[in-house]
This record gives sequence, C-alpha cells and structure tokens, in this order.
Amino acid sequence: MKSLYRGALASLALPILAGAAQAEPCLQVPSTTVSTVERGPLTLEGAVSRAGNASPEVLLAALEARAASADADQAGRRLNPAISLETENFAGSGGFQGFDSYETTLAFEQTFRLGGKRRLSERAARADAVRARAECGVQRLEAEALAGELFLQLQAAIDLADVADSSAALSGEFVDIVARRVEAGAGAPPELARARAEAAALKAVADKARGEVEAVALALASIWGSSSVDFELPARPTDDPGSALPPERANMSGHPRLDAARANAAARLAATERARAGAWPDVTVTAGVRRFEDTGDSAFLAGISLPLPVFDQNRDATRAAGIRADGAELNARAVEARLRAEQASLVARIRAAQQSFQRLRDEALPLAEEAYASAAEGYRVGKFDLTTTLDARRSLIETRADVIASQLVLETETLRLRALIGAAPFNGDTQ
Repeated sequence: MKSLYRGALASLALPILAGAAQAEPCLQVPSTTVSTVERGPLTLEGAVSRAGNASPEVLLAALEARAASADADQAGRRLNPAISLETENFAGSGGFQGFDSYETTLAFEQTFRLGGKRRLSERAARADAVRARAECGVQRLEAEALAGELFLQLQAAIDLADVADSSAALSGEFVDIVARRVEAGAGAPPELARARAEAAALKAVADKARGEVEAVALALASIWGSSSVDFELPARPTDDPGSALPPERANMSGHPRLDAARANAAARLAATERARAGAWPDVTVTAGVRRFEDTGDSAFLAGISLPLPVFDQNRDATRAAGIRADGAELNARAVEARLRAEQASLVARIRAAQQSFQRLRDEALPLAEEAYASAAEGYRVGKFDLTTTLDARRSLIETRADVIASQLVLETETLRLRALIGAAPFNGDTQ
C-alpha cells in the first residue's frame, strides 16, 4: 500500500514541479556574455538582476538542467533491434567438408523491457531534470543574494570613504585653528605637531577607505563574471532604510531551496518505482530465416529468451531506493522547518537592528556633532585643551562610522528576509 501511495505521489508531483520550473529562467538558453551595463549609477535591482542572469554558477547550473532534460529524452527511447548473420557447418570433416553442407542464418532480435521499465525510467529522468532546474533556481537565488549583500557593502564603503574624506577635511580646518593659536602664543608648538599628525593619519584612513571601495566594487562585478568594474558606482538612496520593511510572515512554499528539496523527494520516489520494475526480466524475441546449402531449402525460425529471476530480483536496489526516498521526504520537511525558523530569526534581528540604527542616527550622532562643535569652539577661545577637542572629534568620527555600520546591518538583514520570502527585488519586480 505504501508503494502505491508513493507512486501516486510521484506521478502527481512531477507535473506540478515541471510546470513550476517552466517559469524559471534556468530553462532559458544561458548566455556566456555579461548582461548590458545599465545607464546611470548601479542600483540594487540592477545588481541582483545581473547576478541572476550572468553569474557563471547560474549558467553552469542552467546548462546542467538542459543536459538533464536531454538525458530524460534519451531515457524514453526504445532499445534498438539487433541483426545477426551466422554461417555454420562448413570446413569440417566427413560430410561437412568444404562448403557443400553449410547453413546460413539471418535473424533479427528485439528486446522488450517488461514492467514499464522504459516509462518509469523516463519518469525518473524527468524527475531528475526537474531537480536540476530546481537546483539551478537555488544557485540563482544565492548569486542574487550575494550580489545584493555586496551592493549594500559597496554603498557602506562609499559612505565610510565620504566620512573619512570629511574627517580629513575637518582635521585640516582644525590644524589652521591650532596654528593660529600657536602664532598668537596661546598654544604650545607641540600642539600643532600633534594636530598635524592626527590630520595625516586621517588622510591615510581616507586613502584606505577609497581602496576598499574599489575592492568591494571588483568583488561585486565578479559575481556576474566581470574582471573589472563595469558599472557606475551607486548613489545612496534618500529614503529611510527602515521605511519599507518586508512583511514579517509570508508563504514559504515557493522558496527555491524548498522546491529543490521537494523535487529531490519526487525524484527519489520515481527512482524507487524504477528500481521496483527491475524485478521484471526483459524478453528478447528472435525471428529470422535459415538456408540449407546442400539442399537449397530455406526455413523460418523464431525464438524467445527470458532470464530466470532466480538469484537476483533487484530487491536490494529497490530497498535502497526506498530508504533514499524516505530520507528525501524527511529532508524536505526539515528544509521547510528551517526556512520558517530562519524567517522568524531574521524578523527578530531586523527589529533589533532598526532600533539600534534609529538610536545611533537620531540621538547619538547629533550629540556627538554638538559635542565636537562645542569643543572646537572652546579650544579656539582657550576654554578647552587640545586633548579634549581631539577626543570629541574622534568620538564624532566613530559615531558616524557606527551609524553606517548599523545601517548596513539593518539593510543586509532586510535584504536576506526579502530573498527568503521572495519579495522585491528577488521576484523580478522593483520597488
């Protein structure tokens, strides 16, 4: 009864999965060329789209899916017939000397696979093709998600570079203030040297930040197979990063990882049915004609060959396939549970990241800016010493960097949730 249930489930699941897979880009003929560079600054949607369409890993998976489809076509072919020509009873002894008594037989053989082997083999191969397309979908989502995260890292690197540049410019302005105090005799010469040293260090940080921007941009371009930065650097959007959060709950039934797990389960079920059919022996039918040279007569012949399933009835292979089918069903349920747990975890992290970002941006940063402005003015008029002012500036720089890092965490976690539930830009739409 269990085997009948599995067979029915496999026959129902395969058309459904095949129909879902036909909408996937992995069925399209992949292109080995990098997609067209979009005009203007690179956007998140553009980076995700280019990665999904031109990533070498996706192209390889798409080619493998096409190869699996060709294997399925081959599995449905019938066995070729065989032709044989035999000559016997010649060049012997006695009455069989020479070629006066030889016999010639021309025969055709055709093997028929019983138990529905050809049909079940084709079904199993089709299931493997669906699984290959589903795995291509997983590769596509992984490439898109990686490109999206690198895009956000690139934006953060650009922001950090801007902060480093502004900090270096701020330090240059403060050097002028220190220099005027030293010239007026209100400050000691070592203060000017210290201020210049701090300014030089900040300029070095700015140089390193610009290099990091280039490195992240190259890493992003490599996702779609480019060896150079073939896009214009992105611009920071003006909207609030926490203003367009995805829904906290969504249907996970269409996630590529779950589709792949279910396709694998269907493929294992089909493989079990194919292995069970292996218990049926194949029948070979022979038909031909024989000519007797000594009399000039001819006669037809016919035969049938059937292996006796005495020692091997393919039971072990069937049992192994059934065990793997049970494992695939267990894995599909586990994947669905993990996806739901991951969704809940991402929602919790997004809430915490949103609160942290808003507190840093709306409370800590304005206070740090006010503290430095007061310290710089107090130093200029002689109320504060140099150390207090430099500490206030260092705190301001660190707070600006913390705001950028906090925003990156919020945007990254939000992006991962969007990828998990199939929201834009991972559904082909843009916001």
